[in-house]
Amino acid sequence: MELTKRQETILEIVKKNGPITGEHIADQLNLTRATLRPDLAILTMAGLLEARPRVGYFYSGKTIDRVLAEKIHGVPVSDIKSVPIVVSEQCSVYDAVVTMFIEDVGTLFVVTEGGLLEGVVSRKDLLKITLGGQDIHKLPVGVVMTRMPNVIMVDLDDSVWLAAHKMITHEVDALPVVRKITTKKGLEGCEVVGRISKTNIVRFFVELGEGS
Repeated sequence: MELTKRQETILEIVKKNGPITGEHIADQLNLTRATLRPDLAILTMAGLLEARPRVGYFYSGKTIDRVLAEKIHGVPVSDIKSVPIVVSEQCSVYDAVVTMFIEDVGTLFVVTEGGLLEGVVSRKDLLKITLGGQDIHKLPVGVVMTRMPNVIMVDLDDSVWLAAHKMITHEVDALPVVRKITTKKGLEGCEVVGRISKTNIVRFFVELGEGS
């Protein structure tokens, strides 16, 4: 978030004189209250200023970096996740490559017939096995995928920050978004309900920067 010169000036005035009314801020800047209203609204919604009726504006004590950090930690994965692309363990490497190309994704999630997560196969996994000279029409993705319980994942309620941290730490491009379930057959596992990728997170930051 980047403040305008006037917004920075307003912030300094409130830091030194708060609590202070909008009228008094406008007087110090030789502007009308109506002219300042959008700036005050932005600073208040951003969490940099707080406002109380009949008292005025006062500084929240938060920096722009702190406000941004709270925003990232406060947004759950469920708000920015996208549709997961899944295949079965019996799917051939060839069909997995085709699926990845058609769906324009870099990661596929491998699930059982009951929808439980079994593993993850990435673009790198498929590239390695393809260059190995094996018959990719007959080779199932189950041979090359990363299997449970070694799959890195996130829950719906996990923060966007945690998802990004996991991706950087484990050097992966996407994570399955899951929820724990028990199937009708009594099997416990993780149901894939979404996907969060680097693209999701970059889009989130762009929208955050635009004030969306």
